[in-house]
Amino acid sequence: MGISRRKLLGFGTTGAAALLLGTGAASSAKPFTTSRRLGNPFSLGVASGDPTPDGVVLWTRLAPDPFAPDGLGGMPAAPATVEYQVALDDRFTTIVSSGSVVATRQLGHSVHPEIHGLEPDRVYYYRFRMGADISPVGRTRTTPLPGMRTRELNFAFASCQAWHEGYFTAYEHMAAEDLDLVVHLGDYIYEDGVGKNLRGVAVEPQFYGETFDLARYRLQYSLYKSEAPLQAAHAQFPWIVTMDDHEVENNWAADTSELDIEVDQMPAVFRQRRAAAFQALYEHQPLRSTQMPRGSEMRMHRRIAYGDLAEFTMLDTRQYRDDQACGDGESDRCSDRFSADRTLLGRPQRDWLLDGFATSSARWNIIGNQAPMGQCDYDTGPATDVSPDAWDGYVADRNTVLGRAADLGVNNLVVITGDRHTNYVSELRRDFSDLESSIVAHEFVGTSICSGGDGADMPDGGETLMAASPDIKFVNGQRGYVRVHVDEEAWRTDFRVLPYVQSPGAPISTRASFVVPLQKQRRDPESA
Repeated sequence: MGISRRKLLGFGTTGAAALLLGTGAASSAKPFTTSRRLGNPFSLGVASGDPTPDGVVLWTRLAPDPFAPDGLGGMPAAPATVEYQVALDDRFTTIVSSGSVVATRQLGHSVHPEIHGLEPDRVYYYRFRMGADISPVGRTRTTPLPGMRTRELNFAFASCQAWHEGYFTAYEHMAAEDLDLVVHLGDYIYEDGVGKNLRGVAVEPQFYGETFDLARYRLQYSLYKSEAPLQAAHAQFPWIVTMDDHEVENNWAADTSELDIEVDQMPAVFRQRRAAAFQALYEHQPLRSTQMPRGSEMRMHRRIAYGDLAEFTMLDTRQYRDDQACGDGESDRCSDRFSADRTLLGRPQRDWLLDGFATSSARWNIIGNQAPMGQCDYDTGPATDVSPDAWDGYVADRNTVLGRAADLGVNNLVVITGDRHTNYVSELRRDFSDLESSIVAHEFVGTSICSGGDGADMPDGGETLMAASPDIKFVNGQRGYVRVHVDEEAWRTDFRVLPYVQSPGAPISTRASFVVPLQKQRRDPESA
């Protein structure tokens, strides 16, 4: 959409015009200006996230040279003032909020203005300006008021987008959907070097090696966020994001690095890497100041309500977990995964989750989860062959969570999951060792955006998985995302898939759809 320069003469003069730091802290009222003309500072696009009834957090990062080897995006060291506008229309004829934020080198010249005072359940448009440069226009939406009668929710969820293994075509199609929001369940970037890639394209040398320090993490995000399809999906909907392992390193667990298996690495060394990864994550996502990392710690678990219809509970299954059982290997003879004191969530986060079960009155309770919660067995005989990295490696935590949900009669619990590069539909039992135990929830595991390359309708091992895991009802190994429609009667999941991702331009189709009817009666906890 073209933006009239005449309409921008009054930019930043209405509404709250206080100059804010990118994190939300007040600062000087005098704008910071650059002394020379830069390239397009909005090369990484715009985004919004974590919507509330009265606002959202907006995001952009100034990067006129996003692939500069030092990871600083081509920005000078000095701070820069970034102005923003929020309007009722995409021509910005009715501006409802405006102001300024400061982009600093300490945060990679990213900004995260938190907007308040908007109307609930309404679409808004936003844009940024630095000097004479205007960002693309973003579209966002607030949530309904807590407890407000809400008839429907449309959202998509996605995960696992290894740049070096395919194109982000799925996001082109997602951006064309009619959605209220998007949930990203982790592996937004991968730490791998991308010199060799399934796209068959040449990249600059700064992208060859594995990612370890802040400059390199910034470069990796810049590479991913420069993709036009990803920018389009961010600009069209507010996102709710969390992380999995590859935002830092494959299969990390709390202070334990996968490299610890091969080298004698001090925990402080990995914490330094994790701190760099967390900072880069914050710098490149529409996250609030409450998610700003403090060194190697970053609170990602949080709740977001959607009227009386749904509540999202976003988990962090990496930062507080015990190390994977049995060396993170095959588990057919691994008894450690049943140990009562092993935890995936950590006790404080688990208590927080269970407390939420007791207080939620939403019709649908949605857990945003990283690795599969349901049992995924690959042994059709008497043994059980599962991944210790998923909830199968932390059976006591799983039994506690699902058992408490069953005892409380939690309304319509649905788990949405990423990680596996495969579409699954699974029923979640109170105790997977007892096939007569009750079904507590449904789990929908979404495939990757492109990780793993083109994929196949039935992935390797898929038929074995279904034969050995009676609670898994569907398996598909194509790439894409999951579209969900929720209303007062039912939950509908559509698995949206692509025939290929190693070249651009693939069409999309719905491979399968599943409906879960709403159970209207919540059990009285006193009678549980």
